[in-house]
Amino acid sequence: MGKVYLVGAGPGDPDLITLKGLKCIQQADIILYDRLINDELLNYAKPEADLIYCGKLPNYHTMKQETINHFLIKHAKRGKIVTRLKGGDPFVFGRGGEEAQALVKHRIEFEIVPGITSGIAVPAYAGIPVTHRDFSSSVAFITGHQRTNPTETLKWEHLAKGVDTLVIYMGVKQLPFICEQLQQHGKHPKTPIAIIQWGTLYEQKTVVATLDTILEAIQKQPITNPSIIVVGEVVTLHEQLHWFETMLREEKYVNVMR
Repeated sequence: MGKVYLVGAGPGDPDLITLKGLKCIQQADIILYDRLINDELLNYAKPEADLIYCGKLPNYHTMKQETINHFLIKHAKRGKIVTRLKGGDPFVFGRGGEEAQALVKHRIEFEIVPGITSGIAVPAYAGIPVTHRDFSSSVAFITGHQRTNPTETLKWEHLAKGVDTLVIYMGVKQLPFICEQLQQHGKHPKTPIAIIQWGTLYEQKTVVATLDTILEAIQKQPITNPSIIVVGEVVTLHEQLHWFETMLREEKYVNVMR
């Protein structure tokens, strides 16, 4: 039997991968990697390693989850060291739990290698701390992409009234619905909201508005996936703390990151 490493590659900036994650790439015989993995990380693979693309787009899966599980199991049973390279953290909206369950079912040894999740790193690169003593003592991480009806699965009243900061993954397509639900369930229309596209990379762009104006704002400054949405008073700190985008404007990071 071989072994499988379920590795979080971080939010995009290749320097944000953990040391253990990097070692897993270097040692792997097989690497199965996702769409949002920074290609620079694959340069650390052994020349003879097999690289298998498993990329997923919204509403379109290049490789079904069942097929990915099959490859993990097949190669591990052949005695290979397999690294499953996933964006962010494998256990934060990354289906790492499903893949680990499949490995357990087939009695295959595995390790989880946590990564820096984009829900924390991307706001940080936009100068938005998800917690702050003056603004936020609670934070919720939610997904805008639901397998079932989001009206039924998300407790909108609790999210609107009981949590200071909301961090929403994969929510751009559902943004009108999200804003509507939050306001209907008690969130003030003037609550600040930020959408951060391509966070931690030199293409990063942040649009800041309020719940009742964000749809108009993104008409003027279009936003697409991949993006992270942050809702709460901590968003007001972006204007003061936007360190990364300041560096990009001054071209201190651009040449390095290219």
